[in-house]
Amino acid sequence: MGDPRQPATREASQSVKADDLRRFAREIFARAGMSDTHAGIVADVLVWADLRGVESHGVIRIPRYLQMIAVGDLNPRPAIRVQTETPAAVLLEADRAAGPVAMTAGMDRAVEKAREAGVGLALVRGTTHTAALGYYTLRGAGQGMASIALSGSIPNMAYHGARAAGVSTSPISIAVPGRPDAPLVFDMGAGVISVGKLGQARRAGRAIPAGSALDANGHPTTDPRAAQIPLPLGGPKGSGLALMIECVTSLVVSNSILAEALEGTPEGRRHKNNGLALAIDVGRFCDPAAFRREVERLVRALKALPRDAETDEILLPGERGQRTLEERSRTGIPIPRATVEEFSRLAERLGVRMF
Repeated sequence: MGDPRQPATREASQSVKADDLRRFAREIFARAGMSDTHAGIVADVLVWADLRGVESHGVIRIPRYLQMIAVGDLNPRPAIRVQTETPAAVLLEADRAAGPVAMTAGMDRAVEKAREAGVGLALVRGTTHTAALGYYTLRGAGQGMASIALSGSIPNMAYHGARAAGVSTSPISIAVPGRPDAPLVFDMGAGVISVGKLGQARRAGRAIPAGSALDANGHPTTDPRAAQIPLPLGGPKGSGLALMIECVTSLVVSNSILAEALEGTPEGRRHKNNGLALAIDVGRFCDPAAFRREVERLVRALKALPRDAETDEILLPGERGQRTLEERSRTGIPIPRATVEEFSRLAERLGVRMF
């Protein structure tokens, strides 16, 4: 598969400053009914993804989020509440809140619990598209936590050996404190290619790698217009990971997603996600400064390894994304012209100023 951090297409684009893009997204969501606070959170999470080169989870999601609001799947004014709480854990009923709103709340509560108990767990029940999980784990790492986030979602990826969608691409992210400007962050989905990347390839008319997706009839394809179902990364490993993420994010909070959808129940036809945020207070178990030094020691040792002849540099998790963020913070975020035109129509309809 191609480099997932590189722009998905070479089509004409417009460079937009991150602050201008945040303002635009925030105003769009506020006009769609979100509070100013929630609109700001969603805008921050989406623009963060674009800054790091993860366009599939960036502002390109705005029209989809608005569609979910229109059909009632995303609640712009949720009443997030605590359903169950223990000294080290909390279950949040998200009331179909926007994923960035619910998952930010979940990670913040997990960090609070970890401050008290050493380890904190937040389960997030009944949210929507959780966006880039790395945002939340880095939020925890920035507060001295080793952080993990998981997300369970609708079946959109083939289960190994099947020729139809049976599990979700089920993302997972892990982050740990490192240098102040460069914590380690790992963020991946269980598919060879993400649904968002398929959409980008479709819009660009660019062939996808062989062995990454099936068409609607379950046949392998490289045609982006026909590709519908990502294949699991590592075959049984990717699909097994996705299955277990459904168990720990959905079944444990009595909010099944996959079985409901596969059996075709009315609830299974609605979009929904469940999430998990875990924080470990590093300072409870070792000296935080020593931990960071050990992270840096490990990074140096790995980068000093003999390189493959075709490898220019050994990169660590999150390193490429951080470099992209630094560059785009200076030069702006490239937005494809087709997306700019779509945003222009949204802005006119909702009475929002373009960037």
